Amino acid sequence: MSKYHSIIGKFKNRSVLVIGDVVLDQYIKGSVTRISPEAPVPIVLVQQSFYTPGGAANVANNLASLGAKVTLVGKIGGDIEGSILKKELTKRCIHAQGIVTDPGMDTILKTRIIAQHQQVVRVDRDPAKGGTEGCEDKVKRLKIFPFLRRHIKDFDGIIISDYGKGMIDLSLLSEVHTLALEHKISVIVDPKVEDLRFYGQVSCITPNKKEAEAALKAISAEARKAFGIMSTALDKKEDIETNGHGLLNYLGIDSLLITLGEHGMYLFEHNKKPFPIATRVQEVFDVSGAGDTVISVFALSLAAGANRRQAADIANHAAGVVVGKTGAVAIELDELKEAVKNR
Repeated sequence: MSKYHSIIGKFKNRSVLVIGDVVLDQYIKGSVTRISPEAPVPIVLVQQSFYTPGGAANVANNLASLGAKVTLVGKIGGDIEGSILKKELTKRCIHAQGIVTDPGMDTILKTRIIAQHQQVVRVDRDPAKGGTEGCEDKVKRLKIFPFLRRHIKDFDGIIISDYGKGMIDLSLLSEVHTLALEHKISVIVDPKVEDLRFYGQVSCITPNKKEAEAALKAISAEARKAFGIMSTALDKKEDIETNGHGLLNYLGIDSLLITLGEHGMYLFEHNKKPFPIATRVQEVFDVSGAGDTVISVFALSLAAGANRRQAADIANHAAGVVVGKTGAVAIELDELKEAVKNR
């Protein structure tokens, strides 16, 4: 246990780069006392409204909350929501020099309406609005890529947080891989696409159960057989271990961390037995943002000197804390220390 506390104690000296789809999360909280006469829906009387960083920005928020030095790279629109998001990042000591404005998009916005601690509805605004053709590539080529080339050497680890909103594409991945390889920096991915080979030779990919099963289904039957993948299910222990190890070999990456919700996690590494990690969850209240917390703590622990098994176990403790909260909430350093202490 003292080893874990030693690792956590080094968080504040680590510098992490987060690249991905940044989102502005809006929370509207209130109470319901009656049903609308206009339609059979509840009327929420607003009592509180606030904004928090979401998507890849929530990954950065978790890292900053744990004391790490965090730089976020992503895109926003030239709108009021983009301005609000940058202010929220500044309040949390997240370096936003890598955030660029793309005139061809709206800032991604997710509005959650909550009544009596229960989410009533979520309203999403995605980035696409048919802006200037080729604008996205131009923004990356002229602003994001030069930023990465100037600053990549300053980081102890890189997280790619893909929410499928357009930021993560092959051109960006190619640029990041080239720079990370040159400077010997680990790259860890929270995936969105089904074919995980899309992300290339990264250090680790952290899919949840649904994403991992989708990845298995995306592999041809011939390739599954060649890599010893017996099915596309991850329900039983033997399925998880056999199919997970086969998926690792198929991808050819260093490690694979599959999160299984209330069933914990499984870490796969080459030439090692699959490593199961039992859940630390006391009570599940809201799973929003749990994946962001896992990849944040896993990457930060590795940057602080942990091996992969230690990093995965510490990340599992962190996940057990955040699912007991409402919304995509960052874990606090003291909370993580207490969770590890009570292990």
